[in-house]
Order: sequence, then structure tokens, then C-alpha cells
Amino acid sequence: MKFSDLPLNETILRAVAEAGYTQPTPIQAEAIPAILSGRDILGCARTGTGKTAAFALPLIQRLEDSWTAAREIRVRSLILSPTRELARQLYKNISTFAQHTELTTLLVHGGIGFDNQIEILRTGVDILVATPGRMLDLIERKALRLDQLEIFVVDEADRMLDMGFAPDIRKVAKMLPPNRQALFFSATMPQEALKLAGGLLRKPKHISVDPVSAAAENIHKQLYYVEKNDKFALLEWVLKKLDYDRVLVFCRTRRGADQLTERMLKAELPVAVLHGDKPQSHRQAILEAFRTGETPVLIATDLAARGIDIDDISHIINFDLPNEPETYVHRIGRTARAGASGIALSFCDPTEKTYLRSILTLLGEDPEVVLDHPFHSEQTMNYSGRVQSKHSPERLAAKRNKGKEKTWRLSPGESTKLHDAQKSTATPKKNARRNPKTKSQG
Repeated sequence: MKFSDLPLNETILRAVAEAGYTQPTPIQAEAIPAILSGRDILGCARTGTGKTAAFALPLIQRLEDSWTAAREIRVRSLILSPTRELARQLYKNISTFAQHTELTTLLVHGGIGFDNQIEILRTGVDILVATPGRMLDLIERKALRLDQLEIFVVDEADRMLDMGFAPDIRKVAKMLPPNRQALFFSATMPQEALKLAGGLLRKPKHISVDPVSAAAENIHKQLYYVEKNDKFALLEWVLKKLDYDRVLVFCRTRRGADQLTERMLKAELPVAVLHGDKPQSHRQAILEAFRTGETPVLIATDLAARGIDIDDISHIINFDLPNEPETYVHRIGRTARAGASGIALSFCDPTEKTYLRSILTLLGEDPEVVLDHPFHSEQTMNYSGRVQSKHSPERLAAKRNKGKEKTWRLSPGESTKLHDAQKSTATPKKNARRNPKTKSQG
């Protein structure tokens, strides 16, 4: 199938051809006709399968076909994205697809000033790409209204849930007109995501293509067994041995990413770190240096790396194994994009054997175990017990529930009454010392 076989107009097909796209991916082939028909969509496809074009192309065409001038402080379509990086990437792609139309587009996210965004919104916008926090801030400032929205899109819904944006999405849904079209896309579809989608969609068409459990076949997966204290040295050894173009190294926490970056810089390796604590301008500079190859090794957390859309990443390194197997597939999907091949290396210490078993069950295959390195641990490889990491689901759940045990509390008045009642019913102690300040009665 070619894009010309889809019911897209010449303006969009021209932009698609100029962007270098020739054949639609499975998610695009199924979603584009359904969205053009006006149906709500519940789409599930793993990272790197072309979800952005799957909803952006028909969205642009529907807005162009039903064109009306956007009114003051109102938008005709809204696309919510969980992170700044992903929002910027979405905006870039949509601007490319809409370049031959007269539709207006705007990107809003935190980390930059309000003034320019408010100024553009005053005349109305056709396509708004936003992160939830900044969008709600604009609504509170009465700079944005959603009462005339035609199309509402939630992208990367599973990450929205991970970042705690579900209440914000529900709040937005209450502001939308009843006759809007809603599109809900996610790489995974946990029960929480289905529940959230149920409150947004009306008789949606379910599209599931390349589910997250299906990792790209052209990724060579390698596994390194190592003691926890040897991980830093192993990464240094690997980076000095690898023949790489660009390497994306995943850590579980921001603090861990900073510590790892500090160690690799001391080893004079060309690394940079990307996570949510970095200012927006700094994050953009880091991404651009990685894109151009100026800094070929990027250490990142999962949420920060969500918006990285670079085709020529040759290696993925899981310095910390993720505690959710689906996240592993997301990570390694950053390589082998656009038909290329890639290599995914994973370090496993004894505390991560439980995570490893879940990952292998999801993949349905065993990676190559690398024995020829100076930090190989037979003890870790043969370990079959269970050592709970502090990031294990059980410990995280216990931490969340800490202090939530039911306790009975009395108001000050009730406390006094209870104390007086206890005094009146209490049996006096024998030979109790008489209080000299108490006057005798009678």
C-alpha cells in the first residue's frame, strides 16, 4: 500500500512525499481512514511505529475540510503530550505535515514565558500541542478556552499515567464540547489507561498494531551479568570497546544518572545527561549535541528519553534494568528505527534478576549472554533467589502506603470528655498520695 491509496488530499500527500514517506505503517493504514470517518479511536502500538502521522495526517485534513476561522482564545484541536521533548517533536512533525495548508499551529509547555503564547492565542489557533500543566495554567489565566474544540488527542497515554496526569486529563475532558472527536493513543494499554479512555471516548474503534511485547526483530540483544558495585567500571569498559555512532544509556533515577555521568566524565568519555531537573534551554542544547554527534553518548532517565526521536542511535545500554518489562521494549525501540539495525546491551546485577525474568517472559526469547568481559559474575548468572531492590514494586507499594494506616482521632472537645469520663470511672489507688492543694469537702 502507498499513501496515495489512502483517502488523503493532494496537499497532505505532497507534504508526506517531501518528508520522505512512501508507504504507510500498519497503524497508519488502519487509523487514517477511521479518523477521517469521524470515529473515536483507541490505538495501541509500540514506540517507533508511526503513531504521530497516524493521527496528525487525518487531523490536519479534517480541520482543513471543515475550515472556519479560529475565534479569540479558542482552539480547534488539542494534542496533549506528557513531556516537553515529545511535545516539541510532535509540533515539528505536525508543522511539516501542515506546511502547505493555512492552518495555524502553536506549541505550549513549561520552562518558557507565557507572554508570547498568550499573544498568539488571542487570535485563536487551529492546532495546539501542549503539555498538561502549561495548558491548565493558560486556562486559569483565561488565555485559552476549549468550548469549540473539534478534535482532542491524548498521545503516549501510558506515560501520562506514569507521570500522574490522569486527573489533569479528566479535568480537561469536562471542558470539551460533547460533539468533539477524541483520539487516544498509547504504547501499552494497562487497566488504568483503559479506564481513562472509557471516560473520553464514545464507541471507539480499537486498533492494536505491533503491541509493545513485540520488540523490533532487527535488534541484537546482549546480556551482561555483573555485581552491582562493578557496573560503573563495566560501562566504562564497554564504551571504550564499542564501535558506536550514538549510544543512549538508561538509568532508573535522576540521581543515578547524575552519578553515572560524573563517573564517565572522570574517565574522559564524551557523555551528557538528560533528565527532568534540567532547564528547558539546557535540555534542548543537550539533545542537539546528541543529534549532531558532538556528544555521542547520552545518559537519560525513561521519562526524559521519551521525546528522543533520532534515527541513527546504534546502541542502547540498560545500565539499570527497568522494573516494568514493557519499559524495556520502549527503551530498546530507540534503536533500529526506520528499517535500520541496532544493538541493545543490558547489565543485570543480583537485585535485578526478578526484573530480568519478567522481561524474558515478555520477549519470549533469550538474549546473547556475554561472558568475555572482565566483570562477568557467575554468581549473579546462577543466582535463582530473590533480592528485593529498593525500586521493586513491593517496596514502592509499601513506601506509598506508609503512614496511611487507619488511626482514630478525637476533636479537642471529645478528648476532654473522654478524659473526664475515664477519671470518673477510674478506681482510686489504695494509699494514694493526697494532693495537698485539694480542699477537703464537708
